[in-house]
Amino acid sequence: MTTSTPAGRPASPRLRAAVRDIPAYVPGRPPAPRPGLPTYKLSSNENPFPPLPEVLAAATDAAARMNRYPDMGCTALYAALSERLAVPASHLAAGTGSVAVLYHLLQAYCEAGDEVVYAWRSFEAYPIAVSVTGARSVQVPLTDRDGAARHDLDAMAAAVTDRTRVVIVCTPNNPTGPAVGREELERFLDRVPPHVLVVVDEAYREFVRPVEAVVDAVELHRTRPNVVAMRTFAKAYGLAGFRVGYVVAAEEVAAAVRACALPFGVSSVAQAAAVAALGCEERLLERVDAVVAERERVCAALRDQGWRPPEAQGNFVWLGVGDRAAELAAAAEGAGVMVRPFAGDGVRVSIGEPAGNDVLLSVAARFAPPPS
Repeated sequence: MTTSTPAGRPASPRLRAAVRDIPAYVPGRPPAPRPGLPTYKLSSNENPFPPLPEVLAAATDAAARMNRYPDMGCTALYAALSERLAVPASHLAAGTGSVAVLYHLLQAYCEAGDEVVYAWRSFEAYPIAVSVTGARSVQVPLTDRDGAARHDLDAMAAAVTDRTRVVIVCTPNNPTGPAVGREELERFLDRVPPHVLVVVDEAYREFVRPVEAVVDAVELHRTRPNVVAMRTFAKAYGLAGFRVGYVVAAEEVAAAVRACALPFGVSSVAQAAAVAALGCEERLLERVDAVVAERERVCAALRDQGWRPPEAQGNFVWLGVGDRAAELAAAAEGAGVMVRPFAGDGVRVSIGEPAGNDVLLSVAARFAPPPS
């Protein structure tokens, strides 16, 4: 509570109410060293493979020029993305991870009293990013039919009002895993007014199978100017530590995002690594195939234990244990594995090294639901 001086002026800085009420972002915790016990971090959706030599070399070379400011225009990165995606560079806007780009977009298009619609539970940064602008989150529950934990696009379309400025569709959905199909997304887009931006968060799109089912928001944006494709180098490209994300959007939308971005936000090292990663895309996607194969092994083992996890299309698996989330996470930590609990809902387990996944499976077996 802010106190006042005798003259009626506040005695301390007055914090905006929207900022005061922002929920805290909870990152995946790393494991603490355990003498004699191998530990594994499955609490953050990271790529378990080390960087490719070419990517590491590009980053190291860029680091040798750390006394210089980075290219604020991300010229080389935009050129590489423009060629790879067949879009004009003017349709691109980069930031320090896709989360930062989303912050910039919401700052550009939302203000107090506006609404942002998204599914819930979904990526926990969404309510934080919305709150910073003073706008209001409209959270539409995921479908719970047979534990599907999917976007309810009909309900989301019905939640759009005259105050809605942005809709966010996370596909595959973090943390539950299912992806939105191309046809259902297009039907949804047909119901959203053209002045409402639809941000399609595709952070995990490279992990979706079959490949033919993957939503491509970049293609959708070519004929639907209100569609924004949001992507990242953190997952499939293995650059989580360098923070590079971007949007592909109509020229005026991309320009608005760039206008709200912090100057020199994406470091020289991050830009160089991202360009190098694009040049090594084929080999990086082979690693994605390996993660997908391991994901399928883990899901099959969980089903054999009696679990019925939602369709896993990211690099993680969701265990809907409800109120036992903290208990399962504590048991996993005791075995040397860190997972990401969401109180009252469930536990997200990232796909990591097979040995760590095996430890997790041994813990999960103790929490498997009884046969129905």
